[in-house]
Amino acid sequence: MKSVLTSNQIAIQKPREEDSFAITFAPLSIDEIYHRADDPANGAVVIMSGTVRNQTDGKPVIALEYQAYEPMSLQVFYQIAAEIRHQWTDVNRVVIHHRIGRLQIGEISVLVAVGCPHRSEAFDACRYAIDTLKHNAPIWKKEWYSAEDGNLSSTWVSIGACEQSGENC
Repeated sequence: MKSVLTSNQIAIQKPREEDSFAITFAPLSIDEIYHRADDPANGAVVIMSGTVRNQTDGKPVIALEYQAYEPMSLQVFYQIAAEIRHQWTDVNRVVIHHRIGRLQIGEISVLVAVGCPHRSEAFDACRYAIDTLKHNAPIWKKEWYSAEDGNLSSTWVSIGACEQSGENC
């Protein structure tokens, strides 16, 4: 993977018209994201779908709740797209959509898609996008657990903190 560029190295740019970025309460659609990333010049569209799993570190998770500072998160998404285009100049489309609110097991929390002429660049750019999003975007999740006695408990987890600690959040 190529190195992360800082905002000092590339000025934050307004999003390109062909790209798509969103923070939303609405369910995410893989078909919609694919359509937004597709382009006649693409030889590949790579999509990364993050879903709510039923456990974390052996603890039974029953739901996740996401919150985001939307204006700053969108700026981070725009920056990611600018950095991708700096590193992989053939990229045609970048799509980053993240859900907020309470999500159940199996629901999609984030979709990242990159469309470009070649698959290797599409894979690399897509991985860069999700890794950078998880590290830089002001998005937090609350994990809801079910105890053996039936009581619920929860813990707020910063996505960036997961990456810094090496956990697979």
